[in-house]
Amino acid sequence: MAGDLSELTGALLEAAKRAGAEAADALAIDGTSLSIGVRQGALEQAERSEGIDIGLRVLIGRRQACVSASDTRPETLATMAERAVTMARLAPEDPTAGLADPSQIAANTDISALEMFDPSDEPSPEALKDDALRAEAAALAQSGITKVESSAAYGKRRIHLAATNGFSGGYTRTDRMISTVAIAGEGTGMERDYYGDSRIFGADLLSPEEIGGLAAERTLARIGARKPKTGSYPVLFDERISSSLVGHLLAAINGTAIARGASWLRDAMGADVLPKGLSLIEDPHRPRTSGSKLFDAEGLATSKRALVQDGVLQSWVLDLATARKLGLESTANASRGVSSPPSPSSGNVALTQGEKSREELIREMGTGLLVTGMIGASINPTTGDYSRGASGFWVENGEIVYPVNECTIAGNLRAMLMTLIPANDARLHLSRVVPSLLVEGMTLAGD
Repeated sequence: MAGDLSELTGALLEAAKRAGAEAADALAIDGTSLSIGVRQGALEQAERSEGIDIGLRVLIGRRQACVSASDTRPETLATMAERAVTMARLAPEDPTAGLADPSQIAANTDISALEMFDPSDEPSPEALKDDALRAEAAALAQSGITKVESSAAYGKRRIHLAATNGFSGGYTRTDRMISTVAIAGEGTGMERDYYGDSRIFGADLLSPEEIGGLAAERTLARIGARKPKTGSYPVLFDERISSSLVGHLLAAINGTAIARGASWLRDAMGADVLPKGLSLIEDPHRPRTSGSKLFDAEGLATSKRALVQDGVLQSWVLDLATARKLGLESTANASRGVSSPPSPSSGNVALTQGEKSREELIREMGTGLLVTGMIGASINPTTGDYSRGASGFWVENGEIVYPVNECTIAGNLRAMLMTLIPANDARLHLSRVVPSLLVEGMTLAGD
């Protein structure tokens, strides 16, 4: 890895000022990744990458430009700054462009309490290969599984952001992953499913045997899938895909969509968007969670807050630019890469869990569809009209009776969200803590 990233971003800012920038911010990301894949008991793929990416945003008045590179030599930094300043002078004015006021920037940048970095030694390729082989063996041990693909990976990134308004902060984060895809059957009767686990600390990972076994169980349960009945039925979104519904809500309250007027929730501030009793809480300070951070990509301090409280929409998701467009204050949700300016993005969120298990909701839904997988999407961002391909299991009289594929589920997101009934099965370590969700009366297109 490269040296001190704070010195590197500082050098970028100095180069920008020498080139004529009135204000600037700089981002440096230094990373290592290692990935191992196995098939049929043998190594199939091994990849390792190391590299650094740097980005510079300069402002001249209300004009801005971004440049990026993967070369940290002093002459490259100078060239980057000169090109960025030239581009900014030619760019159109943007009245919302600008850095945070110094009074807005985060004072606390010590992210150690959030435990985003596993101090253990980097796993060897042999250790990752062993993880993948053990997961593969566990899947193949179940009768009916014919093929398995397993992989294990490790990543480490250092990130540092600095700006001419005085902000400077960075952190290191790691992640460890094991994933297995299991296949059963042949030809048109072939079925496949997967299971994977990803954690910041390797010690928190499920065992390879659990991961491979769950992938096999999911695949075997899908054998003999057929189309469901056509009509209007309740649909239960399994926990593994239920967060997609919350994702559509988050997209609809994103400041970019609101500022453009291109959201089906553009007029919903202060209105009911979820059933009474349900809240959606953003908490960027949960330890060992991938979306945690003390400051956003503009150096503003993050905080826990309610996006939806007791069913009522409380807040948009804003960065500085979208907040200025709307005449509001940033919610410290700025995110960015090295080659683009900040834009709003949500982090850790948790939806209120229910009191009943997924199995209890299945019994209560009577006849309907349990969705465990989705493909494709047709979502109208302005109206909320929703249509997606789905697979899962058909339920009759509160019992799963057969696996399902090749069907489409459709509805309107505003109406769908108002009928949600949550289970109590959300995985608490995920960035989006969302349980299985029952939606009443969706349209199914099958046989």
